[in-house]
Amino acid sequence: MNAYWGDESWRDVAYDKNLDLFGDEAFEKVSNPRLAAAFRQRLKTVAGFAKVPAPPPMRNSNRSIVYYLFFASQKDTAENIVTYIFDKFGRQTI
Repeated sequence: MNAYWGDESWRDVAYDKNLDLFGDEAFEKVSNPRLAAAFRQRLKTVAGFAKVPAPPPMRNSNRSIVYYLFFASQKDTAENIVTYIFDKFGRQTI
């Protein structure tokens, strides 16, 4: 995950720290949409992409989300084309 994210900061985003019954730190995984939103924001701020449309969730035959399809660009035209494709094909229900 460090290679994918670029550093170890993903740990702070992917897990919420809570205290358990005994006052010890417990880590709970955040939701997939929340992690995807954080990665989208990272593409904008750290990687410097100007155009990062919301990624559509890619689902399997059981309707479970398998991954999110990200696109990042500097060009308005590229964003318009990909947003059209995402809206037409990527956000359809099975």
